[in-house]
Amino acid sequence: MIEIPSDLHRDLVPLAWLLGDWAGAGVFDFPGAEKCNFGQELSFRHDGRDFLEYTSHSWVLDKDGNKVGPLESESGFWRIGKDRQVETVMTRDAGVVEVWYGQLAEGKPQIDLVTDAVARVEAAEPYSGGKRLYGYVNGDLLWVGEKQTPEVSLRPYMSAQLKKVVTPEQVAEMARNLPDMPDDGIAFFK
Repeated sequence: MIEIPSDLHRDLVPLAWLLGDWAGAGVFDFPGAEKCNFGQELSFRHDGRDFLEYTSHSWVLDKDGNKVGPLESESGFWRIGKDRQVETVMTRDAGVVEVWYGQLAEGKPQIDLVTDAVARVEAAEPYSGGKRLYGYVNGDLLWVGEKQTPEVSLRPYMSAQLKKVVTPEQVAEMARNLPDMPDDGIAFFK
């Protein structure tokens, strides 16, 4: 279920499905780098102003699912412009800053983004643009990223399936709001 916080800026209501902390795993595969599985934690937060704050950290996983080392970190801000256009600014740990524009899908929680501008520090690897697709599917946040460099045409390079993280406080709140259950608990399901 998608909840809309009462203090969420009215312009951001179409992005309410992104709010919260998410965690999961995905696949990284791009020419010139070793293909790997990765873990990811990301967060979308708001403070009442007209943007969402975004942070993401990912790390390489070994074949047993253990953390091996960092993969990518990024942070940024997401806004809604006129005509349901999504405007995003992201900064990556690799020394890249991107401006993204995209569109909210009609009638479903999905966003398609494309880079409009890319700036790199001298030490950053070659990168010239990308595309991303974010969607809310059966309670999960799914995303796929595409990347291009001067040497490699635009192609998918990362994708992940993330679950909403529930804090102990949220579990306690859910427990307080449960209906009274019969002593054996089984009758509840009949």
